[in-house]
Amino acid sequence: MSFIIRPIEARDDARVQQIIEQGGREFNAIGEGFGPSDPEVAAMSQYYQAATSAYYVLEAQQQVWGCAGIAEFDAATATCELRKLFVSPQARGHGYGRALAEHCLKQAQALGYQQCYLDTLSSMSQAIALYQALGFQHLSTPFAASEHSGCDVWMLKRFVSKT
Repeated sequence: MSFIIRPIEARDDARVQQIIEQGGREFNAIGEGFGPSDPEVAAMSQYYQAATSAYYVLEAQQQVWGCAGIAEFDAATATCELRKLFVSPQARGHGYGRALAEHCLKQAQALGYQQCYLDTLSSMSQAIALYQALGFQHLSTPFAASEHSGCDVWMLKRFVSKT
Protein backbone atom coordinates (compact mmCIF):
# COMPACT_ATOMS: atom_id res chain seq x y z
CA MET A 1 0.00 0.00 0.00
CA SER A 2 1.47 3.37 -0.97
CA PHE A 3 1.77 6.08 1.65
CA ILE A 4 3.18 9.51 2.33
CA ILE A 5 4.86 10.92 5.41
CA ARG A 6 4.22 14.60 5.98
CA PRO A 7 4.43 17.14 8.80
CA ILE A 8 1.47 17.10 11.16
CA GLU A 9 -1.23 19.73 10.66
CA ALA A 10 -3.95 20.90 13.05
CA ARG A 11 -6.51 18.86 11.09
CA ASP A 12 -4.59 15.70 12.13
CA ASP A 13 -4.68 16.33 15.88
CA ALA A 14 -7.84 14.35 16.69
CA ARG A 15 -6.76 11.30 14.67
CA VAL A 16 -3.23 11.38 16.11
CA GLN A 17 -4.64 11.62 19.63
CA GLN A 18 -6.86 8.62 18.87
CA ILE A 19 -3.91 6.54 17.59
CA ILE A 20 -1.67 7.44 20.55
CA GLU A 21 -4.35 6.83 23.17
CA GLN A 22 -5.34 3.53 21.52
CA GLY A 23 -1.72 2.41 21.70
CA GLY A 24 -1.54 3.49 25.33
CA ARG A 25 -4.57 1.39 26.22
CA GLU A 26 -3.31 -1.58 24.22
CA PHE A 27 0.03 -1.65 26.08
CA ASN A 28 -1.28 -0.50 29.46
CA ALA A 29 0.61 2.79 29.19
CA ILE A 30 -2.04 5.08 30.62
CA GLY A 31 -1.56 7.57 33.42
CA GLU A 32 1.28 9.60 34.81
CA GLY A 33 4.69 8.45 33.64
CA PHE A 34 3.56 7.36 30.16
CA GLY A 35 3.71 9.31 26.88
CA PRO A 36 0.06 8.78 25.85
CA SER A 37 -0.97 10.76 28.94
CA ASP A 38 1.20 13.81 28.16
CA PRO A 39 -0.82 17.03 27.73
CA GLU A 40 0.61 17.55 24.23
CA VAL A 41 -1.29 14.52 22.90
CA ALA A 42 -4.51 16.55 22.61
CA ALA A 43 -2.92 18.97 20.12
CA MET A 44 0.33 17.54 18.79
CA SER A 45 0.57 20.02 15.91
CA GLN A 46 0.92 22.90 18.38
CA TYR A 47 3.83 21.34 20.27
CA TYR A 48 6.22 20.75 17.40
CA GLN A 49 6.72 24.24 16.02
CA ALA A 50 10.32 24.80 17.19
CA ALA A 51 13.13 24.56 14.67
CA THR A 52 14.62 21.76 16.81
CA SER A 53 11.57 19.51 16.59
CA ALA A 54 9.24 17.91 14.08
CA TYR A 55 6.21 15.64 14.17
CA TYR A 56 4.95 13.59 11.26
CA VAL A 57 1.94 11.58 10.19
CA LEU A 58 1.85 8.67 7.81
CA GLU A 59 -1.09 8.82 5.46
CA ALA A 60 -2.39 6.05 3.20
CA GLN A 61 -5.67 6.03 1.31
CA GLN A 62 -6.33 9.57 2.56
CA GLN A 63 -6.29 8.49 6.21
CA VAL A 64 -3.67 8.91 8.94
CA TRP A 65 -2.44 5.52 10.17
CA GLY A 66 0.66 6.40 12.17
CA CYS A 67 2.65 9.19 13.75
CA ALA A 68 6.07 9.95 15.22
CA GLY A 69 8.32 12.87 15.97
CA ILE A 70 11.59 14.17 17.29
CA ALA A 71 12.31 16.92 19.77
CA GLU A 72 15.38 18.28 21.47
CA PHE A 73 16.20 16.30 24.60
CA ASP A 74 19.58 17.69 25.64
CA ALA A 75 21.17 20.57 23.77
CA ALA A 76 24.55 20.13 25.50
CA THR A 77 25.00 16.65 24.02
CA ALA A 78 23.08 17.34 20.78
CA THR A 79 20.58 14.65 21.73
CA CYS A 80 17.05 14.44 20.42
CA GLU A 81 14.28 12.11 21.51
CA LEU A 82 12.21 9.90 19.25
CA ARG A 83 8.73 10.75 20.46
CA LYS A 84 5.40 9.00 20.38
CA LEU A 85 5.82 6.60 17.49
CA PHE A 86 2.49 4.82 17.14
CA VAL A 87 0.78 2.95 14.31
CA SER A 88 -2.88 2.05 14.37
CA PRO A 89 -3.32 -1.70 15.04
CA GLN A 90 -5.27 -2.09 11.78
CA ALA A 91 -2.29 -0.75 9.81
CA ARG A 92 0.54 -2.76 11.34
CA GLY A 93 2.58 -5.15 9.24
CA HIS A 94 3.03 -2.74 6.30
CA GLY A 95 6.36 -1.24 7.40
CA TYR A 96 4.76 2.01 8.55
CA GLY A 97 6.54 2.05 11.90
CA ARG A 98 9.92 1.54 10.24
CA ALA A 99 9.19 4.22 7.65
CA LEU A 100 8.22 6.72 10.35
CA ALA A 101 11.26 5.92 12.49
CA GLU A 102 13.67 6.17 9.55
CA HIS A 103 12.09 9.46 8.47
CA CYS A 104 12.47 10.90 11.97
CA LEU A 105 16.08 9.73 12.29
CA LYS A 106 16.97 11.24 8.93
CA GLN A 107 15.37 14.53 10.00
CA ALA A 108 17.23 14.42 13.32
CA GLN A 109 20.54 14.12 11.51
CA ALA A 110 19.58 16.96 9.16
CA LEU A 111 18.90 19.13 12.23
CA GLY A 112 22.41 18.39 13.52
CA TYR A 113 21.63 16.00 16.33
CA GLN A 114 24.45 13.61 17.25
CA GLN A 115 22.30 10.99 18.94
CA CYS A 116 18.70 9.97 19.53
CA TYR A 117 17.21 8.71 22.81
CA LEU A 118 13.95 6.88 23.37
CA ASP A 119 12.08 5.18 26.14
CA THR A 120 9.46 2.48 25.77
CA LEU A 121 7.96 -0.55 27.47
CA SER A 122 9.32 -4.09 27.44
CA SER A 123 5.82 -5.24 26.39
CA MET A 124 6.31 -3.40 23.08
CA SER A 125 8.55 -6.16 21.74
CA GLN A 126 7.94 -5.42 18.05
CA ALA A 127 8.91 -1.78 18.58
CA ILE A 128 12.05 -2.78 20.46
CA ALA A 129 13.03 -5.17 17.66
CA LEU A 130 12.57 -2.34 15.16
CA TYR A 131 14.69 0.05 17.23
CA GLN A 132 17.45 -2.55 17.53
CA ALA A 133 17.35 -3.12 13.75
CA LEU A 134 17.76 0.64 13.29
CA GLY A 135 20.90 0.67 15.45
CA PHE A 136 19.57 1.67 18.86
CA GLN A 137 21.47 0.22 21.81
CA HIS A 138 19.94 -0.61 25.19
CA LEU A 139 20.81 1.55 28.18
CA SER A 140 20.79 0.28 31.76
CA THR A 141 19.09 3.41 33.11
CA PRO A 142 17.05 6.25 31.64
CA PHE A 143 18.56 9.62 30.89
CA ALA A 144 18.15 11.88 33.91
CA ALA A 145 15.78 14.27 32.12
CA SER A 146 13.38 11.50 31.05
CA GLU A 147 9.79 12.34 31.98
CA HIS A 148 8.31 8.89 31.45
CA SER A 149 8.91 7.07 34.72
CA GLY A 150 6.55 4.27 33.69
CA CYS A 151 8.88 3.10 30.92
CA ASP A 152 11.26 0.22 31.56
CA VAL A 153 13.34 0.20 28.35
CA TRP A 154 15.73 2.98 27.37
CA MET A 155 17.70 3.10 24.14
CA LEU A 156 20.15 5.35 22.34
CA LYS A 157 21.31 5.60 18.75
CA ARG A 158 24.49 7.51 17.98
CA PHE A 159 24.68 8.95 14.51
CA VAL A 160 27.80 8.25 12.50
CA SER A 161 29.67 11.44 11.71
CA LYS A 162 30.13 12.08 7.99
CA THR A 163 33.35 14.04 8.45
